[in-house]
Amino acid sequence: MFRLLFGIIFKLILYFVILSVIWVVVLKVVPVWVTPLMLVRKAEASAEGRSTEIYHDWESYENISKEAALAVVASEDQNFPNHWGFDFEQIQDALSENRKRVRGASTISQQVAKNVFLWNGRSYIRKALEAYFTVLIELIWGKERILEVYLNVAEMGKMTFGVEAASQRFYNKSAKDLTRYEAARIAAVLPNPIRFSIKNPSSYVNSRTGKIVRQMRALGGQKYIADL
Repeated sequence: MFRLLFGIIFKLILYFVILSVIWVVVLKVVPVWVTPLMLVRKAEASAEGRSTEIYHDWESYENISKEAALAVVASEDQNFPNHWGFDFEQIQDALSENRKRVRGASTISQQVAKNVFLWNGRSYIRKALEAYFTVLIELIWGKERILEVYLNVAEMGKMTFGVEAASQRFYNKSAKDLTRYEAARIAAVLPNPIRFSIKNPSSYVNSRTGKIVRQMRALGGQKYIADL
């Protein structure tokens, strides 16, 4: 009985690994048109009687301002070009700051793994799967593709996903034409895009925008992400 059960579990794990690798390989070249979070937001809007329209327009990395790419790296994950999916120094810093409640220390790679393949939550199973998919996309996609997907699927406002949709909706222009300050303001709302607004920024968002602009300059500008 034990051997039978072990065999079933082994086969399930093997099938999962094979299917997940195929899934990641496909999404290396195919645009990510929908994510679990988009479906959650639609369901929430429907339950509340609001419009369920999702604002999401996929754009290739070449058609997105590199100021936008630099802004999210500067604000979310400054070690992105150098790490292999996990920033252990940031994790250690987060743990040492408050042992009872750990602040977010997720890299852009981890956020992409969660947004594209998984659901929101804090269970150990989800975190383990997040780590697994983070390793896969680092190995199979590479940095530029990871950043491209992040810029296209990250929640950047109410029912708004991706920098192109945010740029069109709040700046009435394409993401390829974003200025440094505009890109920084988009990045400034990423900690909580439901609470914070790009169109009507609070004093906190304006302050954070200025800080991100300074960080972008300190990193050396666009050349910092030129060789991803």
